[in-house]
Amino acid sequence: MTNPAEAIARRPGTLGEHYRHVRATTVDLIRDLQPEDTVVQTMPDVSPTKWHLAHVTWFFECFVLKTHQPGYRVFDDAFHYLFNSYYNTAGTMHPRARRGELSRPTLLAILDYRQHVDNAMQELLASDLASDEINELVRLGLHHEQQHQELLLTDIKHVLSRSPLQPSARRDLEQPAGASPGAYTFSPGATGIVAVGADDSGFCFDNETPRHDALLHPHAMGNRLVTNGEYREFINSGAYKDPQLWLSDGWATINERGWNRPLYWDEALETEFTLAGRAEIDEHAPVCHISYYEADAFARWSGCRLPTEFEWEHAAAALAVEGNLLGSNAWHPAAANGASQYFGDVWEWTASAYAPYPGFRPLDGSLGEYNGKFMCNQMTVRGGSCVTVDDHIRASYRSFFYPDARWQFLGLRLTKYGHV
Repeated sequence: MTNPAEAIARRPGTLGEHYRHVRATTVDLIRDLQPEDTVVQTMPDVSPTKWHLAHVTWFFECFVLKTHQPGYRVFDDAFHYLFNSYYNTAGTMHPRARRGELSRPTLLAILDYRQHVDNAMQELLASDLASDEINELVRLGLHHEQQHQELLLTDIKHVLSRSPLQPSARRDLEQPAGASPGAYTFSPGATGIVAVGADDSGFCFDNETPRHDALLHPHAMGNRLVTNGEYREFINSGAYKDPQLWLSDGWATINERGWNRPLYWDEALETEFTLAGRAEIDEHAPVCHISYYEADAFARWSGCRLPTEFEWEHAAAALAVEGNLLGSNAWHPAAANGASQYFGDVWEWTASAYAPYPGFRPLDGSLGEYNGKFMCNQMTVRGGSCVTVDDHIRASYRSFFYPDARWQFLGLRLTKYGHV
């Protein structure tokens, strides 16, 4: 398991060095992919690998270089339309669901684009123009790129899973250990008014602010994530055929889409597709690639519930930020082996809708579209996953997905009302 504190200590010190490190990491993630792999889009939620490579580069060109670097030469005017994601105030964009139609520009052209922008960024960061405002924009851009490093891997997993050849994304991935995690137990959580949200100790996204008070009712938190073996029992009990376990939207969704097991599991419930190719399901590893509806139904079947995001955050805030994250080089959930698994392995569905905190204010300008406008009809997830960058995650970090999402590394932890 990687300790992010050690990763941060090893990270280059200046912002320019950190920029080079993050940008090089993105390209290193695709070192075993072929150009043909980087073009495919298998569903609207998935973006082609080369689109990710270009979009994070467009972010720096659009929000930093074009505004703050005098005389900057735009690499290609057409890229502004092709690689804008959802920033409507910055201009129109190619439809998300049709990114797989972009056979051009080629992967090589996009790598040239990255180099062009990197050269200009390094020049800017080394100049007297590198003000506090610019440095904050660059830090946001680097955290944005780290988010896309994770998205790149979850998206290419979906792409490769659709191939009859079942190829791996990387040849040198580590094999996660499969020891039994032991019994599922519960510990009392805090009760009363607690402070939640980001403090002022470092970088955070705007949706983590402002820090505020939340009321926690008596509850008990599970000691680890739910495993594949436990989820297989849920399936074998006939849970996918029992409407009493499901939210109305969930029952409609699993029947309309024919869901009866996690994404990537085979019909025999014996193997699953991983970023290292198809593998036997480890019954001790955390279950992943399940929707909010499935997580909620499992919790209901277990006589439990999902935690609220504030119950989760308060429990996680007391722990070191370490676990099975990207730096572990497994790129797949691993058995607990005594760990609490609050960080890494899988994003944990919570019972909390993704909503603004009291007094929330989005960033000014186009960057205000980053988080705030998505605060509707989505559920909050916490904790990061096995492909989250090690020094990118923290207890206050909030991500969010629609309740039917499954292509991300999404799993669950159980919680109970009352004391135990």
